[in-house]
Amino acid sequence: MRPLFHPTVEDIQLTEVLRALSDPVRLEIVIRLAVSGEMTCGDAGDELGVHKSTASHHYRILREAGILRTKQEGRLKFLSLRRDDLDARFPGLLDSVLSATHAAA
Repeated sequence: MRPLFHPTVEDIQLTEVLRALSDPVRLEIVIRLAVSGEMTCGDAGDELGVHKSTASHHYRILREAGILRTKQEGRLKFLSLRRDDLDARFPGLLDSVLSATHAAA
């Protein structure tokens, strides 16, 4: 199996991060990871109301935008936020998005 693509911190683009976060399902995934920390793909996708293949698509978009890190251990894939990388590249962006989301709820 080939390794998954994760952009370097310097290659994370603001437009791609915002585009990835503009989808409600992807935003919900980010919120879940912010609250729970590392999760398996199955746990993160529970109750999203989308098929597994659609959830996988959303994980890929978030990973390629530099928002998520995906780690494979055996047959499981674990997702986590790249909070430190995002804060280094765009200080306060993720916290602003998450607090705006909580305020809207």
